[in-house]
Order: sequence, then structure tokens, then C-alpha cells
Amino acid sequence: MTTPRESEELTRVGPGTTMGALMREFWIPAARSSEVTADGDPMRLMLLGEKLIAFRDSNGKVGAMDHRCPHRCASLFFGRNEKGGIRCVYHGWKFDAEGNCTDMANIPPHQDFKSKVHAKAYKTVERAGLIWVYMGAREQAPPFPLMEATLLPEAEITILFVQRECNWLQALEGDIDTSHFSHLHVGSVKPEHVQDDNWMKYQVLNRAPAFQVSDTDWGTMYCAQRDTGNGDIYWRFAHFGLPFWTWIPQGAFSDRVMARAWVPMDDTHTMFVSLNWTKASRSMPLADGKPIPGATPVLEFQPNATDWYGRYRPVQNAANDYLIDREAQRNDTIYTGISYIHMQDQAITESMGDIVDHSFEHLAPSDQMIARTRRRLLMAARALRDKGTVPPSVDDARMYQRIRSGERVSALSDWQAAYDEGMKLAVRPVDFPLAAE
Repeated sequence: MTTPRESEELTRVGPGTTMGALMREFWIPAARSSEVTADGDPMRLMLLGEKLIAFRDSNGKVGAMDHRCPHRCASLFFGRNEKGGIRCVYHGWKFDAEGNCTDMANIPPHQDFKSKVHAKAYKTVERAGLIWVYMGAREQAPPFPLMEATLLPEAEITILFVQRECNWLQALEGDIDTSHFSHLHVGSVKPEHVQDDNWMKYQVLNRAPAFQVSDTDWGTMYCAQRDTGNGDIYWRFAHFGLPFWTWIPQGAFSDRVMARAWVPMDDTHTMFVSLNWTKASRSMPLADGKPIPGATPVLEFQPNATDWYGRYRPVQNAANDYLIDREAQRNDTIYTGISYIHMQDQAITESMGDIVDHSFEHLAPSDQMIARTRRRLLMAARALRDKGTVPPSVDDARMYQRIRSGERVSALSDWQAAYDEGMKLAVRPVDFPLAAE
């Protein structure tokens, strides 16, 4: 059981919190590169409970800084992005992308003290079509994480942003709960509906798999195990990576190049960021050649707005009950009655409340990965807080190369051996050596 104290530490991410401090040790995917243009409009950006603005200067450099001008705390969102910096419209003070004050327009030259004023600005880099922000205290930021999905050519990456109105942890935990797929997403699918050569048949034949879970240097790892009936085992491998990354198992292990981040905007809003290799194998699992019922291919969004929570909000939301189709639910066409797999997850995790009351839940053996991941997060965050111990995945950028998720069938009965075998056979679209074991 997660205690109230543990729940508080796990879910709170603002400045000065235990989990917030852990997350600030890592590079954070914050926005699409396309969201800010050179000398274009500043953008409000909520990240780890901090109100920031992001902008791109005349030279293409992205700035991410506290939205308050260091002079009188007016919001730089209303500032003028001009000639290499953002200028506050209140008194004309100007700051470059690093936060340096470059002009004090209302101060006589002999009284100028711009060299002593600095906006609170964070380091940024751009990779894989994303703007990444480092919010930690290090003078030299840690190395960029070498995940396969972040190193692909941009033309081979599909990126999806979706805002979720709940705490980051309960949103993430949907990704590390593999048995829910057999119910929430394919509960209406019968074994005879699935193609004989598609592994999803094992998920609907056996909706209560066995689990193997372990800690890793980067976080936690688990697999679901099901007998195929012919002597082999159907494995589904997945990972959690500190501080908010997941690698989900749905898809062939051989080329499942992806990564998903559950980035806390604040304690009650999360930005989901998904990266997927466009050349990964795809299949229509049903015997009639159709997709899973309710697996609508395109997610519809409300128009973006300029407020703190105005980005990537789905049309389906709590206010309209996620457009649930009760007739489809009744006739078992769509198990949930909700279209789009991501929105099925979203409806469930948002229905738990802004921050789930962990004292009300009763974890089961099928929740081993959730319990282990909470413990791993707490241990890492407390070790940083109490001893200054930085998780090894912060400074070992190659560690992520040892991660691959997906499903595979193997004659091997040991789950770690089956994983290692899959790694040796995996397609590697990025040419890099595996990190040392």
C-alpha cells in the first residue's frame, strides 16, 4: 500500500519537492520545435509547476525562462521577440535566450546595471523535432539521453502530444499495466476474431497473464508471460525509465523503436509525448482485416489557445464524457464505448481524480510493476535528496540503448534469456554500439 507520505512525495513536482528535484536532473521534452519561430510569438509553457515562456530568437536559438521579468515581474509573454531577445513591454528591459539582460531602455546609461540582472532561464537543446529543457542546478547539463527514438532522422519519427488533466503518475501507470490491454482496449474481441498469425490472439485467449518484474539501472522492467499451447511462450516486454519514460509492449519486439514521456506540467496536468519509428512493422490483427474496434486512427484536438493549459487538448474530454457511445458498449462493438485507444486510457486515468487517492486502492499481483516502479521512484528521489546520489541514467547517456519493448514468441522459458535473445535479433535503425553491460 502506498502511504499518504509516499503519495505526496510521488505526485508533487514543483520547486522544492522530492520528486520535482529528481525530475530536474534530467532533460525534459517540453514542446515541438515547430511551436516557436524565429522572432515569432512567445509561448506560455507550464513545466514542473513553473510558469515559463518559450521563444526562438533571431538566430534560431530557443529560450525557456520564467515568464516574469526580473524588473517588476510583468509577464514576458506579452513581450516583443525582436533582434535577438525578448523585450518586456513594461519598461523595455530586454533578455537574450540565456537570460542575460542586454538592454535597460528606461535607465540612463550612467545608471545602467544590466550586467547584474539575469532572468531565470533554463538550458535548451533541440533533438528529434523537439525542444528539450534542462531545469536542474548543474552548470554543465548532463549528456543528452541516447534513446533510439530520439536519434532517428526526423523524417522517420511520428510525434504525438496530448494533454491529460490528471497527475503524471497515474497517467504513466497506465503504460506499465499490461493486463489492462486485454480488457480496456480489446475486451470485445474474441479469439476467433483475431488472425491466426497475429500474437494478439494470446492476449484474448488469456486475459490474466503471469508477470516478471525487476529493477534496472534506468528504472524498472517487466514482462507478461503466456503459454502459446505449442511449447513456446508469448512474451510482452516493457520498461519504465526514470523519471517519466515508458516503453510499451504492443508491437513486434524486433523493430519496436519508440519512447513515451509523461511530462508533468504541474501536479494535476500532464503532457504526453510519444515518439515512434515510422518504419516499424504494422499489422491488422482482426481476421477480417480491420483494426481493433474503437481504434480510431486520428485523434481530434481542440484549437490551441495561448493560456497555460491551451495546448494539445483532445476534443474528447471529461466535459462530454469522452463522447462515449453507450450503444456500442451495450452491443459489445466497442468494449468501453469510447473511440481511440489513447482516449480510453485518458478517460480512465482522469476519472481517478486530479490526483488519485492511493489509500483507496487495493493493488493486486497484476500490479507488481506499478508497486515496484513507485518504490524505484521513491528510492531514487530520496537518495538524491538525502545523499546527493544522482541516478546512473542521468550521466550514462548510452544506458537507454539497452532498452527495447515489444512482444515476441520464444522457446526460451527464462524471461531474461528471452529478452536478451530478442535484443540480439532486433533491428537497429540507429548505428550505435550497445552500452556495456
